[in-house]
Amino acid sequence: MSNAPFVAPRTVGSHVALFVAAVAVLLPVIWVVAAGFRTQISLLTGEFLFAPVPDNFVEVLFSKTSDFLINYRNSLVVGIISTILCLGVATLAAWSLHRMRWPSWVPHIFLAWALIFHMIPPITLAGAWFTMARTVGLDNTLSGLILAHTVLNLPMALWLMAVFVRDVPKELEEAARIDGASTPVLLWRVVLPILTPGLAATGILTFVFSWNEFAVALNLTSKQTATVPVGIAKFAQDFEIQYTQMAATAALSMLPALVLLLIGQRYIVKGLTQGAVK
Repeated sequence: MSNAPFVAPRTVGSHVALFVAAVAVLLPVIWVVAAGFRTQISLLTGEFLFAPVPDNFVEVLFSKTSDFLINYRNSLVVGIISTILCLGVATLAAWSLHRMRWPSWVPHIFLAWALIFHMIPPITLAGAWFTMARTVGLDNTLSGLILAHTVLNLPMALWLMAVFVRDVPKELEEAARIDGASTPVLLWRVVLPILTPGLAATGILTFVFSWNEFAVALNLTSKQTATVPVGIAKFAQDFEIQYTQMAATAALSMLPALVLLLIGQRYIVKGLTQGAVK
């Protein structure tokens, strides 16, 4: 009589579905990375077996005609600063909505408006932002793009931080008040340490969305202020598409977001599921 453990068909089906989903996600990434190590002829002729060459990466990183490192710097500056602004504003707003004595309808209206704004396609706002930025002298500047990305990602950050702030025990805040803590001290010494997982999850997602944003960056930047997605798109010219260089830049552009996601994946899952199950 066999002692092999019984595996339910549902479990097998779940594992097969997860495997198929993983292949569907990873296969395009692997193809792009592999294309970065191919020559243009090898890629266009569809060779299955090829000899990897580093020429494309050397070209985009060290060529005098390449602006990729400038694009990388711009994306890092815009992503980091806009993320910090989003975290600061979203945390204070979430704490205000859940702790200050607002009428009950105010938080609902405010959060509903944030959700509706987040659903608006960013490209529909790019023209108005370009006009406003040009009026105040922020067109083709990193400052203008930072403000735009802050506005774009603030609704998502507010919703995530609202979930974490709501779950902070009120008893801790009341005890701090009894001990004479002012509001800034209460937020810094009591609330923020508890919100660390939420800040990490929200910060990672906000940075990734800022790093990947294309439509608004395309309209608000110039050659010297272009971000990585805009820089990648410029490899497609009217008479030539540099596929392999584009693939190399795409592969390099994955690194910051990939590192952050690997480091903070548990915080992201917690941030997205917090409050779903009590």
